[in-house]
Amino acid sequence: MKNEIIVFVCEHGSAKSIIAATYFNQLAEQANLHVRAIARGTDPDKELSLQTVAGLDADGLTPTETIPQKLSPADIENAQLVVTFCEIPEEYQNKVILERWDDVPPVSENYESARDEIITRLKQLFKS
Repeated sequence: MKNEIIVFVCEHGSAKSIIAATYFNQLAEQANLHVRAIARGTDPDKELSLQTVAGLDADGLTPTETIPQKLSPADIENAQLVVTFCEIPEEYQNKVILERWDDVPPVSENYESARDEIITRLKQLFKS
């Protein structure tokens, strides 16, 4: 059976999308669902956010990606859903179901607040 893919996208692909994909995969595994998440960026940084790596490590988790990955047409084509924390390029906007999570606080200001907001939204996503 082929896994379904959810793509989380933030501007730099190094913080919010990483947290969301990592926690999504943990929740999906716990629920025994055949769906997996990946993290992407529209303008990726060269490395993951230090706050994100440290925060996930403190939470006992390993990030889904080791370096930020740029959002690609293949990511969109294979996605069941794309959740964005930022504006995505226009050419991708009408190709897949999009959900916007614009008001998640910046990870750089407070990892725990951003993580908790993301987890709350993930749990709502799992209920729908």
